Amino acid sequence: MPALAPRRRLLYYAYVHTPQRKRPAHRAPIERDGRPAIVFVTVCTAKRKPILATSASMQTIVQAWATAKSWRVGRFVIMPDHIHLFCAPANDGVSLRGWVRFWKSVASRRWPRPTDQPIWQLDFWDTQLRRTESYAAKWHYVRGNPVRHGLVSRPEEWPYAGEIDVLAWDV
Repeated sequence: MPALAPRRRLLYYAYVHTPQRKRPAHRAPIERDGRPAIVFVTVCTAKRKPILATSASMQTIVQAWATAKSWRVGRFVIMPDHIHLFCAPANDGVSLRGWVRFWKSVASRRWPRPTDQPIWQLDFWDTQLRRTESYAAKWHYVRGNPVRHGLVSRPEEWPYAGEIDVLAWDV
């Protein structure tokens, strides 16, 4: 262990000996104070292939979400190699993991370019939002992704974004 002051040594020990997750936890969403759960999800392509930002791909993905009715999709941005979306459970019967697995499977079977297979990484990342402000802040950040990646000069110019269902908390 490096030579550190006692307090830093304790923090170093806690960090080194804390198990680091290799996969996301995918905890079940929790409804708070009667407000529906809203979950922020990021799904990446296999080997981060830049195959998603086309009209045909977007249409396939949106149709897959329409087929997978267990969760509602709110705002989303489809980047060349990943998707950011906000979703909420439509019923209690299907886990987030099961829903994502289902729509990825549907999209893969209907994919417009068979040579792109495999389409998806096996897993995904999710974070449950805790308040209205975090939804607005996350959306502002996500909406700016195409600009930060140099794909457009303004978020409104990116054609692979939208909103299917309005996901809002009753404040």
